[in-house]
Amino acid sequence: MELKVNQDNCLGCGVCVIACPVNAAISPENAGGNGAKTEEVIMMVENGFIKLFSTDKCEECGTCQMFCPVNAIWLE
Repeated sequence: MELKVNQDNCLGCGVCVIACPVNAAISPENAGGNGAKTEEVIMMVENGFIKLFSTDKCEECGTCQMFCPVNAIWLE
């Protein structure tokens, strides 16, 4: 499976970034909503949109998809 983002739907709210357990493990400051300090995370908000970085680290748990208010991120 592969992580996909629909930028047309994305609000850039960052809920997926905060909800992702892998992101939280890699960059704990994410949990506080402060944004990651490293591009080692799976995704982060950049210029008002979600940008995917280290998608190979995704454990395909679907948490990002569950929390996204506009279904802009999903596993395919």
